[in-house]
Amino acid sequence: MIELLDTHQHLLYREKLTYGWADSLPALAERSFTIADYQALVQAKGVAATIFMEVDADDFRAETRFISDLAQDPLSKILGLVSSCRPEVNDGFDAWLEECSSLPVVGYRRILHEVDDEMSKAETFRNNVRKIGKQGRAFDMVFRADQLSIAHDFAASCDDMALVLDHCGVPDIAGGEILAWKTAISKIAGLSHVYGKLSGVLAYCAEGSANLKTLQPYIDHMIESFGPTRLIWGSDWPVVNLKSELPEWIEIFRKSILDLSADEQEAISNLNAQSVYKVSL
Repeated sequence: MIELLDTHQHLLYREKLTYGWADSLPALAERSFTIADYQALVQAKGVAATIFMEVDADDFRAETRFISDLAQDPLSKILGLVSSCRPEVNDGFDAWLEECSSLPVVGYRRILHEVDDEMSKAETFRNNVRKIGKQGRAFDMVFRADQLSIAHDFAASCDDMALVLDHCGVPDIAGGEILAWKTAISKIAGLSHVYGKLSGVLAYCAEGSANLKTLQPYIDHMIESFGPTRLIWGSDWPVVNLKSELPEWIEIFRKSILDLSADEQEAISNLNAQSVYKVSL
């Protein structure tokens, strides 16, 4: 079994932090999702290690510090963190990067699909993201399918660093829209420093249709566009619970890439992620 490096592990510890966005989602509200919960789900599923992905906690700095402490335990299998940041604001940004340099932070993310489109167009934002690149760290991008032209322009302006497009560019799978998404994905994949992340897509399926048949056309186009050397995998747990379960997503993912060679499957499953986030299994 090819080992998986999960580059999109969310953890919610409600006794330590608050997550306002999750409170309105029945699948996520009022409970924690811990390392122990995650490890129980992936037992014997071939997940070798994880990269924690920021969960948009109400206090993102406290989240990074808390998960950094958890990651010190080798049994956590957390190789690094993608921390939240606020590139749109100069005040405190450099200080946050400096603090994170002493923590197991391997990348940063600013959620962009729920904010004003102008944010990532601003030069302040782009200059601060470039600082992340100068530190040798990656930046994860979250844009909806209808924002992928904005994502392309932003990515083109930060061309000296690794950028990761989360959740396949958030396609409207439930709505059946695919042609415009395909065109936009092909264009952004033309930027050689951008990686695609096979994650999150189950949440965009219609109820009862989160399966391999539904997702295969989207995964196939990601493979065609980015190639096996610029794709990585992530669970998006526990958000995946909105439409399915983590073990099912692992099975769907493994089946979806079976037509690739063993080397190509391993690249997507863990090797590319080790390169992007500069970690080692």
